[in-house]
Amino acid sequence: MMVALETLVYLLVGLVVMMIGYFVIDLLIPVDFPKEIREGNKAVGWVSAGIYAALGYIIRSAIISFELSEQQELLGGVISTVMFAGLGIVAMIIGYFLVDLVNRKFNFGNELKEKNEAAGIMIFGIFMGVAFIVSGVIQ
Repeated sequence: MMVALETLVYLLVGLVVMMIGYFVIDLLIPVDFPKEIREGNKAVGWVSAGIYAALGYIIRSAIISFELSEQQELLGGVISTVMFAGLGIVAMIIGYFLVDLVNRKFNFGNELKEKNEAAGIMIFGIFMGVAFIVSGVIQ
């Protein structure tokens, strides 16, 4: 029964954290994600998928790095998971802006607005690369 409770708690926490991360990153990237998705902008679709996949991977790593045996530890695990996910969100934002700053041949915001799918895939890769790094630190 405890495993079912843990699964439900982590599922809810993970989904909420992923939605918050998506919202925060959407605020910082100069593109209206919901509008672009409605218009079929695949570049923004790739970025969105990258946010959710990267945060899911970070959350997974945080969960498996925390031993659970008592209900009190569940709270500690959830807090640890949220903290690492927050770190992941910050790291993803830094990665996005750092690569955008260093690569002056194009601007990610402009490329996403122009529906450049290659730019969206590149950002997806940045987010996943950051997730792998953060995950490696967690474990």
